[in-house]
Amino acid sequence: MRSRKAFMYVPGSDLHKIEKAAGIGADCVVLDLEDGVAEGKKDEARQIIAQALLEIDFGPSERVVRVNSFASGRTVADLQAVLPSKPDAILLPKLEHDTQLLKLADMVSMQEDLALLAIVESALGMVNLGTICRASEKVHRLQGLVFGAEDFVADMGATRTPEGTEMLFARSRLVMYAAAYGLQAIDMVTVNYSDPEVLDREALQGAQMGYSGKQVIHPLQVAPVQRIFTPSEKEIAAAKHILEEAKRFGKVGKGAFTIDGQMVDRPVIKRAETVLARAGISVE
Repeated sequence: MRSRKAFMYVPGSDLHKIEKAAGIGADCVVLDLEDGVAEGKKDEARQIIAQALLEIDFGPSERVVRVNSFASGRTVADLQAVLPSKPDAILLPKLEHDTQLLKLADMVSMQEDLALLAIVESALGMVNLGTICRASEKVHRLQGLVFGAEDFVADMGATRTPEGTEMLFARSRLVMYAAAYGLQAIDMVTVNYSDPEVLDREALQGAQMGYSGKQVIHPLQVAPVQRIFTPSEKEIAAAKHILEEAKRFGKVGKGAFTIDGQMVDRPVIKRAETVLARAGISVE
């Protein structure tokens, strides 16, 4: 499964911005047909995205297309326009029911290597996470869930605060379900992109909660997000040491042992494996 640390949106109606985003080095470039495109520009955006997928070199960045939601009535036409250009993944917004996920999977069934991602951004979507994630066991191409914070807060009628306490439960619920079903979890956008301290704080909190990446809306957000969601050299070295010791003690039948005065057991070993996986280091 691809690394998706910096999950960057770019309006599908703006070819210049797409060309610029392709060279920034984001893990994912999300070519947007939904919220980032004015209603009167959506048909044109389909053609721009289809052309960009064929003609622009995105380097190592994953090429994701965010289609419009099923409720919009535009999803079928969006897919018909962009699938022939072979994007790497389709991102479905406003996922609220398992039937929507199953429907999308059926619609793209002929695209063998296409990954699916989905945004959960409403109270109903959060309530239905259990059935949605159970459906993901049938839809093996679903790889991740994205937390749509701003739409969620609006749907709740909550007040958006700098601390974000109004969405802490939902944010925790999504990453928990994603972990339970082996899916990546992509955290909320930091809308105040001009304040690096806010970005660092929110990104660090997301990484500590277990999110594997974060949505970004500005090129300046890419590098800080990638840095925060990538384990440090110190963390990597510590994880390697734990796994080396686990292997050594395992040969003599010990499942728990001590390193530097701290007990190491299976949960600690699993955390070390996760650190290396996020660093892109294979665990033997």
